[in-house]
Parts: sequence; C-alpha cells; structure tokens
Amino acid sequence: MDRSLRLAQQPDADELLSRSPLAALTGMLLDQQVPMEWAFTGPYTIAQRLGRDDLDAHEIAAYDPEAFAALCAQKPAVHRYPGSMAKRVQQLCQYLVEHYDGDASAVWRDVDTGTELLRRLNDLPGFGKQKAQIFLALLGKRLGVRPQGWREAAGSYGEEGSYRSAADITGPESLEKVRAFKQAAKRGAP
Repeated sequence: MDRSLRLAQQPDADELLSRSPLAALTGMLLDQQVPMEWAFTGPYTIAQRLGRDDLDAHEIAAYDPEAFAALCAQKPAVHRYPGSMAKRVQQLCQYLVEHYDGDASAVWRDVDTGTELLRRLNDLPGFGKQKAQIFLALLGKRLGVRPQGWREAAGSYGEEGSYRSAADITGPESLEKVRAFKQAAKRGAP
C-alpha cells in the first residue's frame, strides 16, 4: 500500500503530510472554506515559518496566541481566516498535549474499532462528525489504519472506489473526480 498523501499537490507539503500525523490532522482541520490544496499546504507553511521540518504540538500549544495568529497571517496566509484558524490549530494542539501527550498518532494507535476511532476524532476541537468521518476514511484508505468496522464508522466516505473527499485523492486525476462529485452534490445532482 502506498502510504503517501497527495492532498496539497505540492511535493514538500505532501511529504510532510505523509510522515507527520500532526500535519495530516492540522491539514484536515484547515480544510474548510478554502481549496483543499491550500488547506493541506497549511501545515508545511506553518512548519517552515517556525523554522522546523515538522509540527510539534507542545510548541504550538504553548506559542503566544497573537504571535501564532500573526505567523499564520503572513503572506501567503495559511487560510482565508488566518486568525480564527490559528486559534483552532492551537486548540487542537492543546487538546493533543492534554489528552495524548502531544502525540497525534496516539489518537488512532491501538484503537480496536472504527466506532471508537470516530469518537476520538469527533472529540478533537474543530472536528465535527463529517470531518471526523472523512479523516477516518483517509486513515483507512491512505494510511493503513483499519480498526474493525472502520469503513462503516466512516459512513459513505469509507466506500471503496468513491470520490467524495480528501480520503479518495491519490493525485491530480482523483482530485478532479472529487471536485466533480462535490460540484454535483451542490447542484443536487444524483
């Protein structure tokens, strides 16, 4: 199984997403109201601005909130709403520090069922049911994290051969299929 992510469609950003559980979670958190590639490039941009080759939940959680918001707002901004998303990223990191000692992969490591993993993801700040299901599908389809019942817990996002979300993207062609699906859904097409 190829366990590399191609969500940012930018080699350095995708390499970080592929090896860093916190970067992947952060990209998923940022994936709203901006193009998917922009959202998933965000973790790489943050890491570069921090002078790091990865994100560290302890560092981000403890970062001065105004300084972190300013870091996220530098051009090009990490998100369309850099201030509010900087706050969400810090809240996510603070939660991970408090509940998982800052280790994002501990959210899914040693989980026995898809239902339990969905609950853990849904408990993360900024993750509602849909975002949690999409990330669960991404873990299963792209990263080999497959506790019992993961497809069912991911709902329609877990369907094999679908092109609904970030979980289904393996490159530019599948990205276009996901975009087409989303546009059809917005128009109410079957």
